[in-house]
Amino acid sequence: MADALEELPLFPLNTVLFPYAQVQLHIFEPRYRELVRYCVENDACFGVVLTRPGSDDLEPYLVGTAVRIAGMQTLDDGNMDVRVQGQRRFRIRKFDEDSKPFLVGYVEPIVEMEVEDTPRANALTFRLKECVEEYIRIELRHYDFKVQQINLPSEPTALSFVVANLLKIENLDKQRLLETTDTIERMAEIVPLLQQQIIEVHTSGPYRVTPGMLTEWVSNN
Repeated sequence: MADALEELPLFPLNTVLFPYAQVQLHIFEPRYRELVRYCVENDACFGVVLTRPGSDDLEPYLVGTAVRIAGMQTLDDGNMDVRVQGQRRFRIRKFDEDSKPFLVGYVEPIVEMEVEDTPRANALTFRLKECVEEYIRIELRHYDFKVQQINLPSEPTALSFVVANLLKIENLDKQRLLETTDTIERMAEIVPLLQQQIIEVHTSGPYRVTPGMLTEWVSNN
């Protein structure tokens, strides 16, 4: 079975990363420094996986996101600041804890259902774009950041992942969205969550996003 699967270094974290999203990682444990060096030398991806609550040995959930290193800096103490870009989802079928200093998984890709051109799909895509644009403009208004244009993905699956990454929800709820293979159902879950965040940001002020988190999607004047 392992022969048909991809060998992927794994980085368990207390976070959920979606495809298309970027995150900055501070690497200080020797095994994960070795993981980064391995990926750089072999031009390889590694997998970001959410750790299970109460798991002392960093036992991960089985669905995660493969990431590619987009930039890195090695500090004087040997620690690393690494910027990674989410690429694709995977499901772990087998673990290998012995062959390398870091955890390795044998993984298979997650296959997303095809998005059909239906009135419901079109309506959800339109509503999701409306909501996220409103949310971004409200958030960035507090920073005196004048938005000229918001360039969101037009493809529904990519759009759903980009917006899911912005949600301020529990990790387990994000994990459920990551594991969902139906874009339409994912968008149907995201819209009311995003609408609630719009209400909250009106009343509590900015604390979720900053201009730096949105440079890929937002142009200022």
